Amino acid sequence: MNREPIFNVPGAVLATLAVLIAVHAILSFLTPDDANWWLLALAFIPARYSGLASELPGGDVSAVTSFVTHMLVHADLTHLIFNSAWLLAFGTVLCARIGSFRFLAFSIAGGISGALLFLVVNPGLVAPVIGASGAISAMMGAVMRFLFTAIDRGEGYLLRERPSAIPLTTLKAALRDKRIVLASVAFIAINLLAIIGFGKFGESGDIAWEAHVGGYLFGLCALGAFEGAAQNEPPASPELD
Repeated sequence: MNREPIFNVPGAVLATLAVLIAVHAILSFLTPDDANWWLLALAFIPARYSGLASELPGGDVSAVTSFVTHMLVHADLTHLIFNSAWLLAFGTVLCARIGSFRFLAFSIAGGISGALLFLVVNPGLVAPVIGASGAISAMMGAVMRFLFTAIDRGEGYLLRERPSAIPLTTLKAALRDKRIVLASVAFIAINLLAIIGFGKFGESGDIAWEAHVGGYLFGLCALGAFEGAAQNEPPASPELD
């Protein structure tokens, strides 16, 4: 019979999830004033780059570190749970495909890309951007590059058993695949609904659609740069006993 692990979530994904939960828990134990200071110090705030960095929590240091640290903070438990669920769904597949180190580098780059697009669209805005959604959106975009290939080949099971065995769709082919284009347009459209107030996490604030779109486009376009040389080998024969 086939041997399958009870838990197939990669260690890097579990570690990322643990960090997100730990940061949220630590902030929840602080006084409201201290928690708010740290939230703003860790958050990505476009106004930092319009001459206000020294006047905001974290100062000039946060102007550099917040490109990454904003991914660690979540508005409330609902926000954290929502992102954690998508992290497990898409991060597990992607990490199993490209490996832990590349997964972490890819996730950080995706989150930074989301923050950069937010900055371009909202220069000087004095509003914090928090959450791992930009990085997770990058994971979604990346999975588009091999999801439909697996389906077309009748090898959807490889998404769970060995994602690295699924051939990567070239970017040119991906941009011509109607299913990928439709899924991407739908993703962007849903996020653009945030402009008219759709998608609030309770009373915590609006969705930073720019960060989502920036992360997604990065993931869709840049996955090839994070692929290892040993990817896409034929799947190994199953172990029998």
